[in-house]
Amino acid sequence: MIQSNMAPLGMAVTPHHLASESALAVLREGGNAIEAMVAAASTIAVVYPHMNGLGGDGFWLVMPPQGDPIAIDASGSAGSLAHFDFYHNEPHIPHRGPKAALTVAGTVSGWQEALTLSGELGGTPLPLARLLRDALRYAADGIPVTASQAAATEAKRAELQHQPGFAATFLPDGDVPQAGSRFTQPALAQTLSQLAEEGLDSFYRGNLSHHLARELSALGMPITLEDLQQQRARRCTPLHIAHSEGDIWNMTPPTQGMVSLAILGITDRLQMAKADEAQTVHRIVEATKKAFALRDKHITDPRHITEDLQALLDSDHLAMLASQIEDDRAAPWGTGRGPGDTVWMGVMDSSGLAVSFIQSIYHEFGSGVVLPGTGITWQNRGAAFSLDPEHLLALAPGKQPFHTLNPAAARLKDGRVMVYGSMGGDGQPQTQAAIFTRHVIQGMPLQQAVSAPRWLLGRTWGQSSDSLKLEGRFSIETLERLRQLGHDVELLPDFSEAVGHAGAIVRHNNGMFEGASDPRSNGSAAGF
Repeated sequence: MIQSNMAPLGMAVTPHHLASESALAVLREGGNAIEAMVAAASTIAVVYPHMNGLGGDGFWLVMPPQGDPIAIDASGSAGSLAHFDFYHNEPHIPHRGPKAALTVAGTVSGWQEALTLSGELGGTPLPLARLLRDALRYAADGIPVTASQAAATEAKRAELQHQPGFAATFLPDGDVPQAGSRFTQPALAQTLSQLAEEGLDSFYRGNLSHHLARELSALGMPITLEDLQQQRARRCTPLHIAHSEGDIWNMTPPTQGMVSLAILGITDRLQMAKADEAQTVHRIVEATKKAFALRDKHITDPRHITEDLQALLDSDHLAMLASQIEDDRAAPWGTGRGPGDTVWMGVMDSSGLAVSFIQSIYHEFGSGVVLPGTGITWQNRGAAFSLDPEHLLALAPGKQPFHTLNPAAARLKDGRVMVYGSMGGDGQPQTQAAIFTRHVIQGMPLQQAVSAPRWLLGRTWGQSSDSLKLEGRFSIETLERLRQLGHDVELLPDFSEAVGHAGAIVRHNNGMFEGASDPRSNGSAAGF
């Protein structure tokens, strides 16, 4: 797909077309972009269950028609029982199983806070039952399994099939569901029905929370009812850079939003408009190394940060980092944080309200634990903690883990507004930089910018290599030039999920919306 979709009244982009249609239906009925996003978020939790769900975390970046953007941190903290003694026989926090499921799920609290914000922005709210309607029906009646879900289930079957609830949920009839087969989630449908009837707060402080707490305790997970009751999404002021092309915002810690902004701030000083393909990749990769160094030194639970991270994004500091980049040689670097399965989604409505949103359960299928009677797969985001008490990311009860998640948005000097993002752990900021650079700076059409071959500096799923991985569609000349510069180049398939599922929406000055969806996903750009 190389042509963008355009529409006059609204646009939704998600990595699964059914979620895009859920958002679009709400927009058609007069709902705003936030309500449409809640509809899309609930649907994608059902139709892309290996990448996100109610048992994960979420982050919102809301751009009102006028005024400053508003960020919502809907990430959970480590449970009150998640202390060093809980892992006394472990060399590190496991990535799978009940001991990996150590943080409160924040996603639903984010839906709730976003709908509160929606009410403050005016308009007649749609009933919650309406917003969850599609998700409930898809869970109860079934969805066609995507090739992505089938492949992830097959790849991770050996390590997940013995985790509590996994086989009963994701291995119907004892086997991996085939792409295109009908996949139902009756327990999740019941949970969605309960939320629709009782309200989203039931997840944390109502009947559902008591059921969740009993199951968490029975499975030996270090999260209590009190931990659930204390979870509330919080609004915050997003981080920002003044770019030569306009203002760009991204999420605050505990996410790596600073990384995405730092890459664009550094490359803004490297003449990207005139860069060829090899130079574009090289300069962004070198800026990524500088940005990752900032991340690894500073980003943790915001309550544990003493440095002013916004000051690290000021013009002089970014210019200093840019001056250290050599255009004829790749710098050495350490290791990345690894991959993550996530969904990025964007919605814009006719009022000019725009939402950039991301939700995740971290690794594919998260911890692999599905809470009995709920259909909820619990995340393993807490695996990002360290059991070294001196480490920046040292585990502590009530502490927020490091997050790769970061939704992006921009107001350009030419009057356009843009929301964009991607899944993919370490790859998220790199993909954001690729899309922004190609479209905004180099003038590549939006859909072509999303579809064009991408790269990943760091690890892919199940790999320990931190090489520079490029999709096979790059030219031989570009690959050879990057090797000559000193990059350890490896090749990926032509359209690889390893580089993420990206998307973008642009609102043009004449009010028209342009949306681009990633051909690597099952997504769409749906407008009307």
